[in-house]
Amino acid sequence: MSLKQWDKKHIISIRDFSRDEIDFVLKKSRLMEDKLSSRKPLELMKGLILANLFFEPSTRTSMSFETAMKRLGGKAVGFSVAETTSEVKGETIVDTVRVVEGYADVIVVRHPAEGAARAASENIKVPLINGGDGANQHPTQTLLDLYTIQKEYKKIDGLSIAMVGDLKYGRTVHSLANALENYDVKLTLISPRELRMPVRMVNGLRERAIEVKETTRLSIGKADVIYVTRIQRERFPDPQEFKRVKEAYVLDEGILPKLRDDAIIMHPLPRVSEISPAIDGTRHARYFQQSRNGVPVRMALLCLVCGVDF
Repeated sequence: MSLKQWDKKHIISIRDFSRDEIDFVLKKSRLMEDKLSSRKPLELMKGLILANLFFEPSTRTSMSFETAMKRLGGKAVGFSVAETTSEVKGETIVDTVRVVEGYADVIVVRHPAEGAARAASENIKVPLINGGDGANQHPTQTLLDLYTIQKEYKKIDGLSIAMVGDLKYGRTVHSLANALENYDVKLTLISPRELRMPVRMVNGLRERAIEVKETTRLSIGKADVIYVTRIQRERFPDPQEFKRVKEAYVLDEGILPKLRDDAIIMHPLPRVSEISPAIDGTRHARYFQQSRNGVPVRMALLCLVCGVDF
C-alpha cells in the first residue's frame, strides 16, 4: 500500500477504511511499538505541531495523542475545556479549525455533536483526526481495539466477540461494529432493550454475512473477547431512563468460572461499576493494556497522515 495515499488524509470514520487499510495501520502500529520498545529517541515528527481541540471531556484520547506526538519528537497545543474557547462567543467548529489550521500541522477534534468532525474537515488542508463525535464514531479507539485483539490472538477472523452495555449511544461499539464488518467474526450484542444497537447497524452487519445474536442476558461463556462499555449518563435525554439501566451488567468474580480460559475482557474506559476491580488482576483483564496500546497506534497514524515514513 502506498504511503502517499495517507498523506493529508482525514481520519473521520472507520467506515471510510477498507480492510486492507485497517490491516495496514495495524501493521504499522506494530512497527511503531517495536521502535518504542527500543527506547531510542524518535525524531520523526520534529518541528511539527499537533493541535488537540477537545470540546468534550477526555483523559485517554487527549493525553495519548499528546504523548504520541511528543514521543515522535513533535509538540502539542490545544485545549480540553470548551468553555475556554471562542465557542462560547458563538464561533462555529468549522471556523475554529480553519483558524487552527494556520497554527498546526495536524488537528485532533472531539466534539459532542455527531458529524462535527466531518464538517470541520471539509474546508481545511491539514489532516484532521476525529477524536470522537457524540454517539457517532471514534475511529482511533477502534484501531487500538483491533490492535489489542490482534496482539492477543494473532488474528481477528474466526473470533467470537461479545459487546456488553450501552450499544445505543456508545460510539466505541458503533465504530468497532463497523470495522468488524470487514472480518469473519461472530457477534453477541448484550444490552438492556432500551440500549440495543441501532437496527440499521445490526442489519448492516448481517448484510455482510456477520453472525449476530442480540440478547438481554449476560451470555459471555463462549466469547473470545468481551467488550464492556459503561452506561453513559451524559448521552441520556431522560435521567429516569439512565437510573433504570445504569447497573444492568456487572462483571465481578462470579463470572470468572463462566469464561473461556483464554477469553479477554476489554473496555474503552472510563469504567464506573460495570467491571469490578477484582477482575483487574486476573488473566482476562486487558483494558489497561488496551489503553496503553493507544500510543503506538496514534503515533503510527500521526506519521501516516503527515506523510512521515518509518
